[in-house]
Amino acid sequence: MKLRKLLRDNFSLSDLFILPVCAVFLYPFYFLVISTFKTLREVSYNPTAFPTSLYLGNYVEVFEKTPILQAFRNTFTLTLCSVLLIVVIGEMAAYPIAFNPNKFNNAMLVYLMLGFLVPFQAILLSLFEVMQTLRLLDSLPGMIAFYANGSALTVFLAVGYMRSIPRELNEAAIVDGAGPARIFFQIIFPLMKSITTTSIIFNTMWIWNDFIAPNIFLNSRTNTTLVLEVFRAKGQFTTNWPIFMTLSVVTIFPIFIFYCFMQKHIIKGLTAGAVKG
Repeated sequence: MKLRKLLRDNFSLSDLFILPVCAVFLYPFYFLVISTFKTLREVSYNPTAFPTSLYLGNYVEVFEKTPILQAFRNTFTLTLCSVLLIVVIGEMAAYPIAFNPNKFNNAMLVYLMLGFLVPFQAILLSLFEVMQTLRLLDSLPGMIAFYANGSALTVFLAVGYMRSIPRELNEAAIVDGAGPARIFFQIIFPLMKSITTTSIIFNTMWIWNDFIAPNIFLNSRTNTTLVLEVFRAKGQFTTNWPIFMTLSVVTIFPIFIFYCFMQKHIIKGLTAGAVKG
């Protein structure tokens, strides 16, 4: 009776449908992780079974024979600098649009939003020519400049949130003699923690997991990223699947931990930005 009451209090009818769906989505991650603790022979003969022993040779080989640490430093630097620029540029651009609505600023908002309608692949050739002309190919500063231009989503989220901030706060600061830069960085920007956090989460996950842009604009192994190292682990004719899976886990693990700690801020930031969108 106690067990029946415990199940009734903690589980609902909807859980009976949700749990199998969760199992389906979690199975690939289970297969990915257990494969990293198996030899190639064991993966080939019994791919879905739990490993018979804790084999760490795949991790040793990955860290000894691939530039995984260099790739991690490149990816971390690329993500950190790009996200910082995206947040600062995007929220600074949103400030005049939200607090000084006029025809020009409204037109700029529409122009930025039109960027969502143009797929990246449609302008890929033009972007490559621009990067080549500016001598930004195969360089981390070039990739940072490329990602920093993707601040339209941050502008959209920030404008919606800034419109919920009382305009009297901005006007009072102007009366006191504060300039636009001081008003933004000392008054407006500190009030935007939730929307800033949401922007950081989305852009961090985008840049960390991006494959197309680094694969096109980065050529040398010294500027490689984690996702490119995973791609290079797959051979044309044969693939060492345990090594491939191990590289995938090493790549996914940091962003997975980041998402677990930050996920509670996503809905909060999105709903805050929708108050007066």
